[in-house]
Amino acid sequence: MSRGRERFPTSARLTRRSEFLALSRGGRRVHTSHFVVLSKNNDKGQSRLGVTVSARVGKAVVRNRIKRLLREFFRRHRDEIPAQRDFVVIARKGAEKLSLNEVEGELRGAFFAGSRHG
Repeated sequence: MSRGRERFPTSARLTRRSEFLALSRGGRRVHTSHFVVLSKNNDKGQSRLGVTVSARVGKAVVRNRIKRLLREFFRRHRDEIPAQRDFVVIARKGAEKLSLNEVEGELRGAFFAGSRHG
């Protein structure tokens, strides 16, 4: 695998508030124990990820760790995730205790359940 494929480029990220709001209004929601996954088709030619972790989940170090785990899950599974979908993952309290394997186990079902519908 080439080093470039392992990156998580800016083009694969949701960065604008309007993009997050569009998913919140019209996206499909899948709830898991520690996350809410919103998904919606896009016309960008690739899947994109946005992450929301509120201060209620923990302090900055904890929130940043959760975001790193979520981005790593997305980066590792980009080939399996159907193209042209936007995803927003909202972390709930308790997510700070999860390992990468636990995050993968929980989100795998949510990402693929959310990607089957428009």
